[in-house]
Amino acid sequence: MKKKMTFALAFCNRGFMPGELIYGAREDMIKAVTDAGYDYIAMDASLTRYGGIETRDEGRLYAKWLKEHQGEYDGVIFSMPIFADENGAITALQDAGVPILMQAYPDEIGKMDFAHRRDAFCGKFSVTDVFTQYQVPFTVMKPHVVHPLSPAFSQNLKDFAAICRVVNGMKRFTIGCIGARTTAFKTTRFDEIGLQKNGITVESLDLSELVDKVNKKTDDDEAVLAKKEVLMSYADFSRVPKEKKLMLAKISVVIDEYIKEYHMDAVAIRCWNEMEQILRVCPCVLLSELNDRGIVTSCEIDLTSAISMRAMALASEEPTAVLDWNNNYGDEENKVILFHCGSTAQSLMTEKGTVTAHKMFEKTDKGSGWGTNEGRIRPMKTTISNCLTVDGKIKIYASEAEFTDDPIEESYFGCAGVCELPNMEEKLLKLARGGFKHHTCVGVGHMKEMLKEAFTTYLGYEWVEID
Repeated sequence: MKKKMTFALAFCNRGFMPGELIYGAREDMIKAVTDAGYDYIAMDASLTRYGGIETRDEGRLYAKWLKEHQGEYDGVIFSMPIFADENGAITALQDAGVPILMQAYPDEIGKMDFAHRRDAFCGKFSVTDVFTQYQVPFTVMKPHVVHPLSPAFSQNLKDFAAICRVVNGMKRFTIGCIGARTTAFKTTRFDEIGLQKNGITVESLDLSELVDKVNKKTDDDEAVLAKKEVLMSYADFSRVPKEKKLMLAKISVVIDEYIKEYHMDAVAIRCWNEMEQILRVCPCVLLSELNDRGIVTSCEIDLTSAISMRAMALASEEPTAVLDWNNNYGDEENKVILFHCGSTAQSLMTEKGTVTAHKMFEKTDKGSGWGTNEGRIRPMKTTISNCLTVDGKIKIYASEAEFTDDPIEESYFGCAGVCELPNMEEKLLKLARGGFKHHTCVGVGHMKEMLKEAFTTYLGYEWVEID
């Protein structure tokens, strides 16, 4: 899942300003980017005066250089060590095709003479105004002016990298839809054509085909035996009958084949109740393992949850999960038990999960539900998010919360955690009135602002504010 980010660096110039300051800015920015663990590319400084972009011709030169390096960079950092020339800037970057971070240097008290005064505070507005006129999206962060070697810019870089990952990873991707929408859940409906308009391709596969492929796998199939070993080391399968282990391994192999054949970036699976009735297992632990592997997978054919999960996985570079808004936590107004049967990635749990028989299926059809991965979600800062499709648009929300170490009784079935959300009751009212489903998705860490920037500035999603 993790990929080292590369930023294309660009620097401004303006004829009557102290251009010598650009040389120091280049050194500062390269150090800032590499110290933060990222790579960079930069046009040869000798090609323009002071290595900056000022004139339209210099802007064209930089745009040509960017085009030649297309695919080698994830975002552009436009550094303004002095007041920028907006004509050169827009010519250089209007076709960049990736997020652009606007960085402007601060002036220093005691260095306000003509040889050192930057005026980048003002020049930044000149550039952002013209980019807005041209409808070229860009990112601005607090503080308005910031030195590249400051802790504040280090955080800016980290946040911008997350934005780039979300934007570049969400512009065009494929979700595999294995099975039809679960009949009982109209709440998981989605608009396939609307998703395609947003660059999301849905590949639909009939569950009967999966069943047929699984039944053709033999117990001594090398891929099945290898997958069985992977699963045995992933979770505690000590209670699971041998034939159920083999069946789960066969299903996992078939899902992997689908992912490879159709180049799936994310998956939504019809997890009940045909798998239980026909194959006599419950696939929860397989979804858990896929999510830990970096392949976002949602259950109950909740395809739009897979969209939110993918965005948060890209932002955080950690696994995500889809969970039910399941139970109140006593009389606590701001706490809720978030739960699912066992599709949660184990890395989000307090310890290795235990694979059990699904208690809901066991109640009426004994022996049909082996495969739930039971455990508890670990305490951590989290972001909750989910989306829906309306009239060809994706509507999405995100809010920040925290999983606590509050206990849940041992007899509570599945994988769950207590989540604390400030002003939760107001949030729930807004979600209910907004038509959002009984699921929410969770990711590791607080990332609401990065998601909002990616969704609204670059991807064109409709943001729903619930805070």
